[in-house]
Amino acid sequence: MAPVPPGIRFLASFNRDQWYKAFTFALTFLLYTSFHLSRKPISIVKSELHKNCSHIMEVPTESGRQARLHTELDCSWKPFDRNNYKQLLGAMDYSFLCAYAIGMYLSGIIGERLPIRLYLTVGMLTSGLFTCLFGLGYTYNIHSLGFYIFVQVANGLVQTTGWPSVVTCIGNWFGKGRRGLIMGLWNSHTSVGNILGSLIAGYYVSSNWGMSFIVPGVIIAVMGVVCFFFLIEHPNDLKTASTQSSAPSNQKLHKSWNGVNGHKDLYLQCKPGAKAQSWDTELLLGQESIGVCVPVQQVVVVKSEAEPSPISFMGALRIPGVVEFSLCLLFAKLVSYTFLFWLPLYITKAAHLDAKRAGDLSTLFDVGGIVGGILAGVISDKMGKRATTCAVMLLLAAPTLYGFSMISQFGLGPTIGMLLVCGGLVNGPYSLITTAVSADLGTHKSLKGNARALSTVTAIIDGTGSVGAAVGPLLAGLLSAHGWDQVFYMLMTADFFALLLLLRLVMKELRSHRSRPGAAVEMKEH
Repeated sequence: MAPVPPGIRFLASFNRDQWYKAFTFALTFLLYTSFHLSRKPISIVKSELHKNCSHIMEVPTESGRQARLHTELDCSWKPFDRNNYKQLLGAMDYSFLCAYAIGMYLSGIIGERLPIRLYLTVGMLTSGLFTCLFGLGYTYNIHSLGFYIFVQVANGLVQTTGWPSVVTCIGNWFGKGRRGLIMGLWNSHTSVGNILGSLIAGYYVSSNWGMSFIVPGVIIAVMGVVCFFFLIEHPNDLKTASTQSSAPSNQKLHKSWNGVNGHKDLYLQCKPGAKAQSWDTELLLGQESIGVCVPVQQVVVVKSEAEPSPISFMGALRIPGVVEFSLCLLFAKLVSYTFLFWLPLYITKAAHLDAKRAGDLSTLFDVGGIVGGILAGVISDKMGKRATTCAVMLLLAAPTLYGFSMISQFGLGPTIGMLLVCGGLVNGPYSLITTAVSADLGTHKSLKGNARALSTVTAIIDGTGSVGAAVGPLLAGLLSAHGWDQVFYMLMTADFFALLLLLRLVMKELRSHRSRPGAAVEMKEH
C-alpha cells in the first residue's frame, strides 16, 4: 500500500471542531477586512479633492504688447477648492469618527442582545450603501459639503456593528491559550483592508474618484450577504444544528393527550409492518431492521434559568483594567488614525508624488502594522504581560515618529524604512489592546463565568479609542496649516500620554512577576 502523503496526514489530523475554527477565523478576517477596505479611500481621494493644479499660462493684454500670467484653480472639487481645504477635509474625518465613537458605546450593548449574524449583516449592507453614496457624489456632480458630512456620519454609525461582533465571535471560538498570537495574526485584517483599499482607490482616483468608493462599497455589501449565509456565532450553535439535523427524516411525529396519566405523549408512526408504539420508541435505521421500533428514553430540553444576563455598562467599567486600557487606546488610536487619514496627503506634499504613488507608498505603514501586531501578540503571550508589551512599544514609538518627520526629507529609501518601523510600533499596541486585551478583560475571572460581557467590554475599549481616532485627524487638519512638524509633535505627545496611563498596570505586572516568576499575570480588583 502506498504511503499517505504528509499533506493529507496533516489535514486528517484536524478534527471537525478545528476545521470550523479555521473557517470562522478566515471568515471573520475577511469580514472586517472589508470594513477597513471601505474606510481607506477617503485618505487617497483627499489629494484629488484638492489638487495642486495651478497652470501658468500667458494671456495677452488688451494692448497686445505684453503678456500676463494667469492661474487656474478650477480642477479641484468644490467645495474643497478653498484655501481652508484642510479644515474641511478634517471636518469630514471628524464627522465619521465622532459618529463612530458615539455609536460604538451603544453598539456593544445592542450586540449583546441581538443575534450577531443578523446584526453584522445589516451593518455591512447599510455601510456598503453609504460608501457607494459618497462615490455617487462624483457621478451626479454633487458639491454640497452637507451631503458628504451626512454620508460620513451615517456610515460611521452603521460601521460600529462590525468590531464588537467579530471580536465576540472570534472570542467564542478561541480560548485564552496563545490568544495574543492568534489575535495578532487575525488582527492583521486591519492592515490588509487598508492596503487593499489603498490599491483599489489608487487605481480609480485619477480618472474617476467616485469609483474609489463605489467598488469598496459593493465589496462590503457582498461580504454582508456572505456573513448572513455562513457565519457561525458560537460552537454551541453548531451542536444545536447537528442535533436538529440528526433527527430521522422518515418518521412522522404525532402528538396526543393521554387521558390516563394526564400528560402529553409523543407517538411515532413507523413504516408498514411495524406496530406504532408510544412516545418512548425510536425507529431503528438499517437494512435489516427497517420497520422495527425499540424503546428509548425520553429526551427533555429545559432552558436554564441560570443563564447569565448581559452585563451593564457600569458593570463592564468595574472590570479591572478596562478604564486604563480604554484611555490608553484613546491616545494610541489617535496616532494610528491620524496616519490612516492623512499619511497619503503628507507623502504627496513632502515627497512631491501624485495621489496614486503616495497611496501605494502609504501601504508600507500597514505592512509594518501587520508585523508589529503579530510581534506584540507573541511577546505578550511569552511574557504574560500585555500592559508591559504595549508600554515598551509606545516608548519606542515617540522618538521614531520624530525621526520619521526628519528623515522623510532625505529621499525615498529612508522614508520606506521609517514607514515600516513606524507602522509596527504605532499599530502594535493598538492591535494588542483591541484584540487580545479586550478578549482577556471580556472573560475576566471577576465575571464568574459570564461570557456575555465580551461585546460590551470590546465596545467600551474601542469606543473610547475611537474618541481619539476622531480627535487626531481633526487636529491634524488644523495643525498642518501651520506646518507638518506641529502634527508630529502632537502625535509624540499622544504616545507619551498613552504610556503614562499604563504605568500602574505595568508596575502591577512587574511586582506580580517577582512574586510568581513565570506565571501569567492576572489583573486583580482595584
